[in-house]
Amino acid sequence: MNMRVQPGRLCGTLAAIPSKSVAHRLLIAAALCDAPTRIACAGTSRDIEATVRCLTALCADIGQDEAGFDVRPLGVIQGGQLFCGESGSTWRFLLPVACALGANSTFHLEGRLPQRPMDALYQALEGQGIRMVGKDTPSVQALGLLRGGVFMLPGDVSSQFISGLLLAAPLTGADCTIVVEGPLASRPYVDITLQALQLFGVQAHWQGNSLLVPGGQRYVSPGPLSVEGDWSNAALLLCGAAAGRGDLTLTGLPAGSAQGDRVIVDMLRRFGARVQQGADSVHVQGGPLHAATVDINDCPDLAPAIALLAAAAEGRSQLSGISRLRIKESDRVRSILHTLNTLGVSAHAEDDSLFITGGPVTGGICPGWDDHRIVMLAALLGGQAAGDITILGAQAVHKSYPRFFEDMAGLGIVVQPAEG
Repeated sequence: MNMRVQPGRLCGTLAAIPSKSVAHRLLIAAALCDAPTRIACAGTSRDIEATVRCLTALCADIGQDEAGFDVRPLGVIQGGQLFCGESGSTWRFLLPVACALGANSTFHLEGRLPQRPMDALYQALEGQGIRMVGKDTPSVQALGLLRGGVFMLPGDVSSQFISGLLLAAPLTGADCTIVVEGPLASRPYVDITLQALQLFGVQAHWQGNSLLVPGGQRYVSPGPLSVEGDWSNAALLLCGAAAGRGDLTLTGLPAGSAQGDRVIVDMLRRFGARVQQGADSVHVQGGPLHAATVDINDCPDLAPAIALLAAAAEGRSQLSGISRLRIKESDRVRSILHTLNTLGVSAHAEDDSLFITGGPVTGGICPGWDDHRIVMLAALLGGQAAGDITILGAQAVHKSYPRFFEDMAGLGIVVQPAEG
């Protein structure tokens, strides 16, 4: 699917799509608990559907309608073939969970997922007796039963390793200690996991650089739940409006969320954007922006959104802490630079930073890199562009935001299919 976006301003009010980060965790906990749970979630994506598909194959009956999910634990562990698609969260969360259930399973991986880092998680599981077959291939088999104990993980590769072990820990029946070696990047994502555990009656806490999950616990259904709005995808729309002189309000974004990407409000202000935050909404108005220096080590998914601000800002901006961008759905250092440079914006990388000099966006044709956030970056640069922008492979947005182009059109942007 190729899409052409005409220059225009994002204006209006829109409900933010549900957070897939939160949805993954609530669905997994609900599938593992003692009773059915209703999860309100007014929207889905390929990644969320991958988790539902795997949980259905593993241990639960999950019904879905337009308003959300009905999750009914089966009480029977099935195992077998688990198809993760390109969802890193599905793969990294459910691998430890399947091992703790003793469900000998084969995980099927697509896209760049087989190449994304896993060695640290493999080693942690193998250290507790799990046998991995086919590592770093599109089909990986996990054999054995994971028990409690001490798990050593680096803090600078992926917080998803830690979240996966946290979700698995109550299933082992024994005390679990997760020792995080070195600084923990993306800590807010671990906080989301701890929040989900607490909702389902599981206690876990930090002790120094270790996470402790006492044994003898089980998941208990809290009753009906609701998935809050997604700050990560909302950030792209908010930054697109600020950079493109739009006037946009997004609702369903709780100010007290555990999602780390809520820091986009502060980053918008650092670039000089006019932004107002309510208890459950954010309003942004476009206007002149100035360059800023920001560290994205704890919020790497915000890089494309911040690139929108930097492209519109006067002066040269610096995004530091970019190393983990190279192991996303695309090498996002390369794909962000290519997108900006192709559309007329001066940008380059040095060491652990991106440098972007604001200037005119010319329009043109660019690939989507099979990366949902890069497709959205290219499309939202239309707010600054002098001409149309055509994105090749725009279907990548279905990974996290299937109705992205529909929502853009609802906010006043002319979007239409394009020939290759």
